[in-house]
Amino acid sequence: MDRPLRVAVVGAGPAGIYAAEALANQDDVPVLVDLLDRLPTPFGLVRHGIAPDHLKMRALAETLRHTLDHPGVRFVGDVEVGRDLSVADLRAHADAVVFTHGSSGARRLGIEGEDLPGSLAATDLVAWYTGHPDADRPRVEAALARARDVVLVGVGNVALDVARVLARSPAELEHTDMPQHVLDVLAAAPVERITLLGRRGPAQATFTTQELRELGHLEAAVALVDPDGLDEESEVRAVARNLAALRDWADHVPEAGKASVRLRFFARPVRVLGDDAVTGVVVERTAVDTADRLSGTRETDVLPADLVVAAIGYVGHDLPGLAVDGGTVPNAGGRVLRDGAISPGEYVAGWIKRGPTGVVGTNKHDARETVAALLEDAAGLPRVEGPDLVETLRSRGCHPVLLENWRTIDEAEHALGATKGRARTTIHDRDTLRAHAHGMQR
Repeated sequence: MDRPLRVAVVGAGPAGIYAAEALANQDDVPVLVDLLDRLPTPFGLVRHGIAPDHLKMRALAETLRHTLDHPGVRFVGDVEVGRDLSVADLRAHADAVVFTHGSSGARRLGIEGEDLPGSLAATDLVAWYTGHPDADRPRVEAALARARDVVLVGVGNVALDVARVLARSPAELEHTDMPQHVLDVLAAAPVERITLLGRRGPAQATFTTQELRELGHLEAAVALVDPDGLDEESEVRAVARNLAALRDWADHVPEAGKASVRLRFFARPVRVLGDDAVTGVVVERTAVDTADRLSGTRETDVLPADLVVAAIGYVGHDLPGLAVDGGTVPNAGGRVLRDGAISPGEYVAGWIKRGPTGVVGTNKHDARETVAALLEDAAGLPRVEGPDLVETLRSRGCHPVLLENWRTIDEAEHALGATKGRARTTIHDRDTLRAHAHGMQR
């Protein structure tokens, strides 16, 4: 081999960084990795998915950044496949491509009224409160300005994150890295009641006990739970812990001067009410039979709502030049399949490979499986003769954000945070990120 294997990894979130780490830290095949991301910043869902009040979890970025410092890895940010270059361009510049761009789309409720103003996907709110450059600020902030009653559909960790962020007091959020405009809007939001709806019982909820218990320790809100299903028993340890935590709240009642966060099970939304904006949700009671089949009972009631948030999962979308099927790219152990056959030199890892499941650490094993397949194939991969990827991007008028550029953004965020006595404050505006990256505000 006359030169190292060139690998382009599309997506600098945990899956992409773990793939780059696995490639860079092995000794069998010399490799140079270009780690691309469409944002000017790395870390993906660690930066723009994990709730800002989970400081220990967000600190995972400090571990991931070690891979960016590896001499065999080059971060290439603010580069979008389909805008700045095509999949064919990548194949002309890299011997292998690993797609790790995730599942950023939101699953829809599929009910009447869900497109009314005041109806959002959890992804909309999460992007907004984590300072994602693509967040729709006007839409989210208009919804929050009138959100006294909130209905959250879903009982997973994302739903709990959203509920917790909306229910926290300003003092509880002041130390986070949220953009200042997010803190200001949340402080002014008139939220009084938050109801989470789960179609099945508490034993089938997908949240973790740690996340659940956090709802019971909020300064400005009280956790409530409807009794349905709390008498269930489970031999599954995680489920038993969840049920025990919920039973601890069984005698809680609303408290004057505090918001409430209520978990309601065996309930599903069937219609969002309102003419010009959301005013309520029609909720149907559900039942689960002995074969674990869910059905509606036709017994309904109406919950007042100014804001409805769907937190029912993520879905992957096509990347220009790479189609998904059922939310993931067809693959065999990480090797991309096109028309049912393995496409040499193309691989996937992360959610776009397996679907939106697992925790951040799940991506490490997943990426290693894909990298093992790539290294197994390495000897048979044809070597491309194209020019350097960054040189090509610059020749097209692009201004990729490299590691030294990202470091200036990082420094700027720490400096901005220091003005408010925080460790850092996230810069949310893409143009400002670019200006810091390329030295125009230094």
